[in-house]
Amino acid sequence: MLNGKPLICVSSDIRRYDVDNRRMIHELHDTYSNAVFNAGGIPMATCGVCAEEMADLCDGLLLTGGADMDTELYGETPINDSVKPLPERTAFEKPLFEAFLKRGKPILGICRGSQLINVCMGGTLWQDLLEQKGWVHMNGAIRHDIYTEEGSILRKLFGEQFKSNSTHHQAVKDLAPGFHVTARSIEGIVEAYEHDTLPIYATQFHPERLTGILWDDRTPDYKPWFEHFINLVKEHAEK
Repeated sequence: MLNGKPLICVSSDIRRYDVDNRRMIHELHDTYSNAVFNAGGIPMATCGVCAEEMADLCDGLLLTGGADMDTELYGETPINDSVKPLPERTAFEKPLFEAFLKRGKPILGICRGSQLINVCMGGTLWQDLLEQKGWVHMNGAIRHDIYTEEGSILRKLFGEQFKSNSTHHQAVKDLAPGFHVTARSIEGIVEAYEHDTLPIYATQFHPERLTGILWDDRTPDYKPWFEHFINLVKEHAEK
């Protein structure tokens, strides 16, 4: 905590930038940091190292979107060329998740982040929704209906049915033990889940792109979702 505000570790994305692909740039879309800041938290971007120290320093973790998950984490091999994992990112993000999990600190996953949580905890993924199920969800212009489960935080904040964006071609297949689904698309895709007892929450959709100046009134303004998480982090930090 700093000046009464919780410190939120926000996982960065990476990209290779030299001819041999040996050096990488860590970068963070400002949608995530803005969502955390506007909800009352202090965002701190990761740099690919110091997972244990970041988990000691920060009060909560936000796992962001990005490239596909490594299929070996859930016992499969890539089914086609559309599956493009980024092992270098997983190499630091998986220990980061495990460090916060070990300390019992609140964790929020978005898109890739939700997939990482699921496979790290024993779940599996649909590698390519179009190939395996015939569903198209990789379109930033899409706004589709979400159906929440009774008793879920999403239901309390936004009601039984609302719209979200859709920019993913993978999704949860088998949900890991200890979690329960809190929202689905009309096709049945897992759009959100929570842990039964731990402060772990995840959405397949991107709420950070649907709040603040990016909100376009076709969906709820998702600021309350981030406020709920920040308040939860603050409560845990003050115990």
